[in-house]
Amino acid sequence: MALKFTHLGDCHLGGWKQPALRLLNFQSFQRAIDKSISEKVDFVIITGDLFDAAYPSIETLKEAFHEFKRLYIERIPVFLIAGSHDYSASGKTFLDVLEKAGFCRNVAISEERNDSLMLHPTLYKNVALYGYPGKKTGLEVDDIQRIKLHDAPGMFKILLLHTAIKDAVGNLPIKAVDHEKLPKVDYLALSHLHVLYNRQNRVYSGPTFPNSLLELEELRAGYFCIFENGKIRREEIKIKEVLSVNCVIDDAREAASKIVSSLDKEHLRDKILILKLSGIIQKGKISDIDFKIIDEYVRKREVFAFIKSTSKLYLSENELKIDITETNNLEENIINKFEENHPSRFNAFVPSLMKVLQVEKLDEERSSVFEERILSDIKKILSL
Repeated sequence: MALKFTHLGDCHLGGWKQPALRLLNFQSFQRAIDKSISEKVDFVIITGDLFDAAYPSIETLKEAFHEFKRLYIERIPVFLIAGSHDYSASGKTFLDVLEKAGFCRNVAISEERNDSLMLHPTLYKNVALYGYPGKKTGLEVDDIQRIKLHDAPGMFKILLLHTAIKDAVGNLPIKAVDHEKLPKVDYLALSHLHVLYNRQNRVYSGPTFPNSLLELEELRAGYFCIFENGKIRREEIKIKEVLSVNCVIDDAREAASKIVSSLDKEHLRDKILILKLSGIIQKGKISDIDFKIIDEYVRKREVFAFIKSTSKLYLSENELKIDITETNNLEENIINKFEENHPSRFNAFVPSLMKVLQVEKLDEERSSVFEERILSDIKKILSL
């Protein structure tokens, strides 16, 4: 059977706060739609997180509706499910509005049957599409492991999921579905992990645009997949180059001139610039760094988008003004000093939260998996 379709996921439209990156995010999605139309695919599937939130802005909705209308005019149907970001516990999201307008069909149709979760197919020509939505903090995992499919004999079966599967996360400590226990299908369409993964018929689409600073550094582009007659082709979407510059700072008052000097050596025009500052500040405070000078400099150099990271900048121990005799008591002393000046019932969470936030990213761990692992641990501590 001749079959050609586009597999998108983790689009996160409206997700970036910075206007330039929010625009680039949408343009990347637009490029995927352009390619789908030019390739004359039979249909498009979106495996969750089309939007970055269940209730996106009006501007984001207008842009998205325009792209869906283009597909509609070209008679290319769209089949989708909600992801952990555009899913709502009430079951109502703006995906429903798209569906009501006739621009897509949500294929997440299920019912409880004994101890199983029976998925019903959405039929299109010789294809049966099944789906189950992603939920916050991996809550969909237990449900997915109870899935069974209402049979559709002789049809090409596609299962859309927005979740983590075990052979994609390996030994990383994240809740995941055992793919061996999933129903057998011809194509398992996945998103959520923001990874470029393709093993047998199990495929993560990758994000159409990186969704965080870490992903910008690691992926440096957006991705999606095209399935054509049994072969899977991964398409890269690169509109702008990403440049990452590291600068070690020890004097906050001289930092701006040092940073500008480092940037003088780089080709910056029309690039996404990530400036990563690190080091122990011996003179001044972080607030003494004159970022206005740096912002003005990169503007004159016509940088497309500028992101600053100061998470690896620290004050010298002299600035802490805490009397200690053993360095292994430093954290405890800082916490006690803080609690004296800022009494609150939430202070009880501080030691546990600090422990979680000290966990380091594992060598083979993708940034999206690491972020979800940390967030999950934090929510457990706060009982969310």
